[in-house]
Amino acid sequence: MCTVCGCGEPNQHHHPHVHDSGHVHTHDHDHDHGHHHYGRGPAGLSIDGLSQERIVRIEQDVLGRNDAHARGNRQFFESHGILAVNLLSSPGSGKTTLLERSIAELKERFDVSVIEGDQQTENDAERIRATGVPVLQINTGKGCHLDAHMVGHGVQDLKPGDYSILFIENVGNLVCPAMFDLGEAVRVVMLSVTEGEDKPLKYPDMFHRADLVLINKIDLLPYLRFDLERCIGYLHQVNPEVETIRVSATTGDGMDQWYGWLERRRKALLAERLSGLERQAAAIRAQL
Repeated sequence: MCTVCGCGEPNQHHHPHVHDSGHVHTHDHDHDHGHHHYGRGPAGLSIDGLSQERIVRIEQDVLGRNDAHARGNRQFFESHGILAVNLLSSPGSGKTTLLERSIAELKERFDVSVIEGDQQTENDAERIRATGVPVLQINTGKGCHLDAHMVGHGVQDLKPGDYSILFIENVGNLVCPAMFDLGEAVRVVMLSVTEGEDKPLKYPDMFHRADLVLINKIDLLPYLRFDLERCIGYLHQVNPEVETIRVSATTGDGMDQWYGWLERRRKALLAERLSGLERQAAAIRAQL
């Protein structure tokens, strides 16, 4: 159960575990409170058996623990020069197709690995595995998002290479994943032209925290009533600084711009890493 967002079944708590296979499985524990009342949190959250005070405390605890794990992940990624990309979208926007094409065209230039997040099945992981790069599947069961603890365990098993690119394909959902920092360097949100141009207004938290929005399936624009410029206007209304790239993962339109963006972010990360090492060396020399 995601207590923060209220999804899942009431009175169930899901504890994900990573086993030797690299899969995360959830164990559901039902709690009978013996009586029923409803608490309503700040966002209108209502959970059977929990008061508002208890809901707020759980929210704070959950996000606080997640942020601590995210800081550990971020420190690991930065110390190893790994560009971690949190890729988010609603279901069916084309994330896996985008990754398949991206990996095929980038793997000769960069060391690439993938963490796949889904509630059930290994279907997407099998598609990525066919590209020849390391991939690890995390199944969240009834969970609606990846969290930093899951990703930390996944990284231990996957062992991405130093100075590599790690793609984290999150569970398809525009609500819950927005709240959970995974320790990523960049957050990329994909929006398909088949979804409607007002998605940024309907799900502002997701788009407000994005570093880049990929507007996918632009090859379908002639067949749809989708106002591209209005969509971009809505995006900038929610996030004035966000970058946008128009792509078609099927035809390849705009993909070179996407690869260029990744390369610039990777170079910036490595430059910051080098600068940090130089500062450390200077501090050591000052002690000699």
